[in-house]
Amino acid sequence: MSMQVKVPAIKPERPSKKGSRKVILLLVVFFLTVLAILFFQSSISKITVIEITGNEMVDSEQIGQASNIRVGDSFFLIDARKSADSIGELRMIESVQITKRFPGQVTITVQEHKRVAFQINAAGEREVLLADGSSHPAKDESIPLDKPIMTGWMDDNPMKAKLCSILADIADPMLADISEIVPDPSAAYEDKIRIYTKSQYEVSTRIEFLQEKLQYLDVMIAEWKEQNIHSGELILMEQDRGIPFEIDSKKDISKDSGKQGEAKKR
Repeated sequence: MSMQVKVPAIKPERPSKKGSRKVILLLVVFFLTVLAILFFQSSISKITVIEITGNEMVDSEQIGQASNIRVGDSFFLIDARKSADSIGELRMIESVQITKRFPGQVTITVQEHKRVAFQINAAGEREVLLADGSSHPAKDESIPLDKPIMTGWMDDNPMKAKLCSILADIADPMLADISEIVPDPSAAYEDKIRIYTKSQYEVSTRIEFLQEKLQYLDVMIAEWKEQNIHSGELILMEQDRGIPFEIDSKKDISKDSGKQGEAKKR
């Protein structure tokens, strides 16, 4: 009797799933790399527009050069913080903000140190005075003459920097009527100043008192106008009083003005 030996059938080998996944992964990586290279070489990944806003005194070209950002640079590779720090080194710049908007737009927004006054230098040229007392050429005719003119101040006068610092903290409406500020020191008060107003009045006060006293200046001038006094000197010191300039004015309102000024403060 013959015996039959059963030989188990050999199953065909199946392709390894792990090998297939590796191939697919390599293909994906390859195509992504190609796409990335094409993208970064295309114009869509480049800076196409650089917008500079907020500047009055500093030229846009100067800010652009300091930023080291150029049209055509990679939109994704610019270092906004480094560029902002570089722009901030410009003397008239107080703060900088750089924002990016895809595709290709970069906006540089600057805030300059506050303008507090103007002066005319020895060459007869207009200069801007900033809050720290420093002066800078005002060649741009678009800068409005919306601040007082400081006349007769030497650059090494410490009262000049003190005055500029205080002017920076005074609201613009309170300075609207002031046209000129000149030093008028006395033996008792080295910070004494004389102010000329657009409404044809003069004010004598101290830098120390300026921010406090200007709150009442418009009120006192309005009271004088009501009394038909169109020129005179307001002395705003420890006590306030007024001296009309009209020769034919028979009414001495010095005491009244002082009382009114004190009443307003209370």
